[in-house]
Amino acid sequence: MQRKLSSHFPLSKLAIQEGIEDLASLIQFTQQLPYGRNKNRADLNLVLAEKKGTCSSKHAFIKKIAEENSWTDIELLIGIYKMNHLNTPKIGSTLTDNGFDFIPEAHCYLKIGNQRIDITNVNSSFENVKNDILEEHQINSTQVNTFKVEIHQNF
Repeated sequence: MQRKLSSHFPLSKLAIQEGIEDLASLIQFTQQLPYGRNKNRADLNLVLAEKKGTCSSKHAFIKKIAEENSWTDIELLIGIYKMNHLNTPKIGSTLTDNGFDFIPEAHCYLKIGNQRIDITNVNSSFENVKNDILEEHQINSTQVNTFKVEIHQNF
């Protein structure tokens, strides 16, 4: 089943103006955007306007469009995982130099039906962290702004 975006909703309308017509093209477009922090975490329009995003903003952007289009089987998740040299090679020496096997890290991703997907960048895959998840929380698109930070700090 192909899921078309409705032009009756603000964020969906902006996506359609970018040539994004359905869920598959939305995921592909968003995944290919460069990684980078947006000027305002709470403004998901900036993913399109600035043509970049983080794991939080990119996944929340898709979740917000899902909410607009009543796609109820798309969930936004925050997972606290054991970030280590295997799932995040660039931090390997920093961890070992400081005597750590891992540090807990918060990461956003989507669950569509029964499948978890990570569209942070073209090389991202939930498979890289799935065995290292310590806890998981379902949130709505507006909660990535502060709630993700709270969950991470509380952990």
